[in-house]
Amino acid sequence: MQNFDLRINNLRRECLPLLDCPEWGAYDFYIDYNVVNNMSVMQIDTYPEQETRGSRVEGARYTSKEFALAEWEGMWTKVWLLLGRESEMPNPGDWQMEEVGPESILMVRQTDGSVKAFYNVCQHRGNPLVAEETGSVKRFVCKYHSWAFMPDGTLNFAPDKEDFPEGNPCGKVRLAELACETFAGFVWINMDLGCVSLKEYLGPIWEEWHARDIQSWKRYAAPTVNLPCNWKVVLDNFNESYHVPTVHMAATPATDRKKIRGGIDTYFKETRFDLSDEGHNRMIMKGGFGVGATDEEGNIMEPLASELRRWELDPDEFKGKPEDTREALQKAKRELGPGRGYVHYEKIPDEQFTDAFHYTLFPNFAVSIWADGFHFLRARPHPTLDPEQCVFDNWWYASAPEGETTPVATMLGPVARDAEVPHVVYEFGEEVMGMTITQDIAVFIQQQKGFRSRGFKGVYLSKQETRIRRYHELIDDYIEGERP
Repeated sequence: MQNFDLRINNLRRECLPLLDCPEWGAYDFYIDYNVVNNMSVMQIDTYPEQETRGSRVEGARYTSKEFALAEWEGMWTKVWLLLGRESEMPNPGDWQMEEVGPESILMVRQTDGSVKAFYNVCQHRGNPLVAEETGSVKRFVCKYHSWAFMPDGTLNFAPDKEDFPEGNPCGKVRLAELACETFAGFVWINMDLGCVSLKEYLGPIWEEWHARDIQSWKRYAAPTVNLPCNWKVVLDNFNESYHVPTVHMAATPATDRKKIRGGIDTYFKETRFDLSDEGHNRMIMKGGFGVGATDEEGNIMEPLASELRRWELDPDEFKGKPEDTREALQKAKRELGPGRGYVHYEKIPDEQFTDAFHYTLFPNFAVSIWADGFHFLRARPHPTLDPEQCVFDNWWYASAPEGETTPVATMLGPVARDAEVPHVVYEFGEEVMGMTITQDIAVFIQQQKGFRSRGFKGVYLSKQETRIRRYHELIDDYIEGERP
């Protein structure tokens, strides 16, 4: 633990210089801004205003086993959840398996190109069919009694089929299926077979993400960590930016927060907080290069300098005026991008070339999307539904235009375009998960401890943290049988 804390402190000292490049995946915290000047021709739609009930968010929501069970039955089993990646299952019979709480979900590519999802459990005696994360089969054969299921879920073979008093199970028994749809290159599942469509559930997210071509983007970092905190601690953090100056920029009570800009503008009055009717949030924060982008003489430093050169801009021309790089980069990417294979540039607003479009999708997925990469942040309940543990995925995806050879800048460092990136799972403290996330995780663990205290009487939220209150009110609504 001591070594882990030392690594956190070392990363904190490196924080400011690395916050300058919008290609770097350190922006799990970014929010929205009021678009007044320099609007792109492509307008950014506004979400409707939302009301909250002023509900208290108390510590027991993060520590109570009883609440965790109510949450599981009332909410987790009723919502659409983002799971597998379509591109990783290109052929019929290819499959992926992911766990959500106590459930193990099997996603399988069908002969017609669609994807079906099943509970990963044999219908004979309850043995899981697979234990690995990926694979390809002609049949799923249970290792207990050799019952064999086809990729479409039908039972194809059962030994001694004539010995069953109820008759041959083949033709009668099949895998238990879940609602399953694909969107943005991901497989989404819902345990409630009577659920609304994914498009209706996502609301404005559906159209916005359709314009990004992110279904073709590739994963370039895939660490997962088991954390000793409730999954909501993670999502609360990504539903606000109030913590950014303190946790990521070492601000103090004496710091003038209006002057903190860094690579991204963190001032709440210059942000735009959008909450959809469906319960999902959007946060857009303007890319600005004030703090940490220049040396004492005003020269543009790395990694911003290399980013400018990559788009045929001379860093020397921006000496003493780093804020001008935002508009210059937007213009350069708009003009040069399509010719370099970035054809999706024609579908996005200018702001997305430099700014962080951060979404939190109810209940457990947060993602910051830029022009060429997105930071995948997902929290899942522990398999035992222990309220003080969770599983956290901190992944990075990037566009992969044909012919592009520039390494992908991820939150863990540059990665070659043709690299094979394995999924790795750590226990808390074993590995640093990237500069910004490591700082967040340090807070998560301490905050979970605070929620156990009888001295904590419930949250006292600022207006910019409204998304947290509404987020918890939605959880309560689901538990009570109500949905957005």
